[in-house]
Amino acid sequence: MLALGVAFAAALALVGPARLLAQIEGDRGIAPVASTGDIEIGGITVETTGKTADEARVAGWKEAQKKGWALLKGPAMGDGQIESMVSAVVIENEQLGPHRYIATLGVIFDRTRAGQYLGGNGERAHSAPMLVLPLLYSGGTAQLYEVRGDWQRAWAEFRAGASAIDYVRPSGSGGDSLLLTEGQVTRRSRSWWRNVLDQFNAADVIMPIARLERQWPGGPIRGTFTARYGPDDTYLDSFTLSANDETGLRPMLNAAILRFDQIYSGALTAGLLRPDPTLNNDRPVLDPALVALIAAGQADAVPAPAASTSAAVSPGASPSASATASAAAVSSFTVQFASPDAAAVDAALASVRGTGGVQGASTSSIAIGGTSVMRVSFAGDIDALRAALQARGWQVSAGANALSIRR
Repeated sequence: MLALGVAFAAALALVGPARLLAQIEGDRGIAPVASTGDIEIGGITVETTGKTADEARVAGWKEAQKKGWALLKGPAMGDGQIESMVSAVVIENEQLGPHRYIATLGVIFDRTRAGQYLGGNGERAHSAPMLVLPLLYSGGTAQLYEVRGDWQRAWAEFRAGASAIDYVRPSGSGGDSLLLTEGQVTRRSRSWWRNVLDQFNAADVIMPIARLERQWPGGPIRGTFTARYGPDDTYLDSFTLSANDETGLRPMLNAAILRFDQIYSGALTAGLLRPDPTLNNDRPVLDPALVALIAAGQADAVPAPAASTSAAVSPGASPSASATASAAAVSSFTVQFASPDAAAVDAALASVRGTGGVQGASTSSIAIGGTSVMRVSFAGDIDALRAALQARGWQVSAGANALSIRR
């Protein structure tokens, strides 16, 4: 926080208050849609007719609902039953005539009502909160939140409730356009990154990068998309898509986001997309491979104990193998804590981050005056985390893969 304050103060002194305000004023910022667990089916094309334009549209929406339910492979139901499970119809593109309706629609089904007929709603892995920096290169310039752009809008409109990734999407308004720029992607300072992530209650960062090349004005558009993550701008995967003209740009970007979601979800399953332990300023954490190497070197430097001692190492066991075997797996747990004010939130985070074995802690829900929630990455099981928190002076109650702490 202090680093950010110094940076803004220096900018204010350098360019003056009037010019700095001009950089954050204007029509910028797109609020992201709420993330819910509802089920969405998009890209449904309909063509209907009616006595009036409104009658044709209503017929088109009902047809889209039936097509969406069929795509979900739901059981046979009447139109009324299907309509009762629909929470919204999303208009992706429509053409409305006096008696005809042609559109591409999306249908959102309420998961509570529709899930009982579809199944497959069990628990699955979910990521820590990930700050999204949708970087766009187009026309020789880089763009993030400086202006309202197509790439930012596509991410703001993405319904991520059913995704395994917990996307933290800034609106891009106010000071976001000064703090989150292309230059931030190239920074490596953990202290600066930690300050930025704390602003948005995120544990780490992902960078979905889009590079658009227009063959000629109004002509075909080629998009190259690259998935990166973490403070070191680590490469994950890349792919290309194309659009025939400007009207196809938005569908291409929406398709790209779905591909990005698959890439990041796959990385989460593979164990790659997890909070970088070096972002924890309260207690720096070394890489597990480096810890094992140090332990092996220390073991080699110590004289071997006599064969008669009870602590003798079994034949064939190497120090590095012992150190690796002793390293506990990192798991994620939910921790609830009382938060009467903002200072209590900061104090709880600082205390938990300083607990032995904790590799990261970030708030996932803040309720000032009530009970807030944090997600904690810990090298061990929940019983070990409970004991470690008790050693820090917390009173701990255990639940199903969750803890409640209080002073």
